[in-house]
Amino acid sequence: MGRKMLTDEVIPLVAERFRALSEPTRLVLLRALMQHEHTVNELVARTGLGQANVSKHLQVLFAMGLVRRRKNGLFVHYAIADRQIVKLCDLMCTRLALSQPAETELER
Repeated sequence: MGRKMLTDEVIPLVAERFRALSEPTRLVLLRALMQHEHTVNELVARTGLGQANVSKHLQVLFAMGLVRRRKNGLFVHYAIADRQIVKLCDLMCTRLALSQPAETELER
């Protein structure tokens, strides 16, 4: 896959998606969805967050194309829309792990 250009037209779209990812609650929900799909009720039970809060954050993630939803009877199941988001989170976690010793040294 070739490298995509960060053009003037794309910058606002990228920033919008990073804003969606900047909310810790949304990262908690994405982490839960990285394993497999869940309903809102399952995410509430798994995270301890309120139903309205989970629904609100899932709507933002859905609007940004980060999660998909599938209706099954009365229930809506949410899942990661694109596995690239998992790679992005892994990349940032790896970067943070690599920078930990340097940050510790700076604090001394």
